[in-house]
Amino acid sequence: MSGRNGRWAAIVASVLAVMAVAPPAPAQTLDRVRTSSALKFGYDPDARPFSFDAQQGKPDGYAVALCNRIADSLRAQLNLPKLDVEWVSLSGDAKLRAIQDGTVDLVCGAEPVTLSRRQQVSFSLPIFPSGTGALLNASAPLALREVLQYGEPSSRPVWRGAPARTILEHKTFSSIAGTTSEGWLSDRIKTFQLAATATPVNSYQQGIERVLDGSSAVLFGDMPLLMDAAARSDSSGNLIILERHFTYEPLGLELARGDEDFRLAVDRALSQAYAAQNFRVFFTTWFGQPDDAVVTFFQQTALPE
Repeated sequence: MSGRNGRWAAIVASVLAVMAVAPPAPAQTLDRVRTSSALKFGYDPDARPFSFDAQQGKPDGYAVALCNRIADSLRAQLNLPKLDVEWVSLSGDAKLRAIQDGTVDLVCGAEPVTLSRRQQVSFSLPIFPSGTGALLNASAPLALREVLQYGEPSSRPVWRGAPARTILEHKTFSSIAGTTSEGWLSDRIKTFQLAATATPVNSYQQGIERVLDGSSAVLFGDMPLLMDAAARSDSSGNLIILERHFTYEPLGLELARGDEDFRLAVDRALSQAYAAQNFRVFFTTWFGQPDDAVVTFFQQTALPE
């Protein structure tokens, strides 16, 4: 054997030796599901109407129902006689960690699809066209409601102009801690150099209480969650939610990065659900009759085969 051939033989032998002792690559989600006939879904118990604890602690909500449809679709896609679903209650940063360490395969909640989030996890097709909304006391000054509702006039940004600036300054605004609404609010105050205070709250209920007792002028949060929290409040008649979206943040289901086969299976299931004739009824269960814009959103989101 020549010296050159000998070196190549040594390299090949070394590679084979490493392969023999190296641990196998972790099984992708679909491979594990085929073997175990089990799925692990995470959910946020405090994200009504997307996910919450119903009777006897059983998860319920729009995202939970969508994930149940995904489980049914996977059962058919993988030709499994049965597929068990384990539900894991997760809150806050625990959702992110659970995806990264493999505790759950999919988080069935209401997470906004952002670039910073996509550095850590992957997302399904969008499940809802959400964004930041604003909740106020029904007795809030009309001038404050108008400034927030009608946004920026063509002449100049409303947050900088007088008298709008005067109306917004020396106010306390709240947002839900750890959400994109918190970051957006802080950025707006800093960018326009407002003499205003941003006070995060831990829950929509706490934020509503601050609006009702006057300690916060406005509560900013995810629009559908604001609407649901206001509707369930004992003081719903004293609350108003502006029709304006301050940001556009489609919501998605979270899964591990790099698992494209599983993501494809999830997106196929969602596309089938959106295209189904009964999807309008399904959607209405959680949000009421969808308007034309929402119908168009799901029609355009569903992917063809």
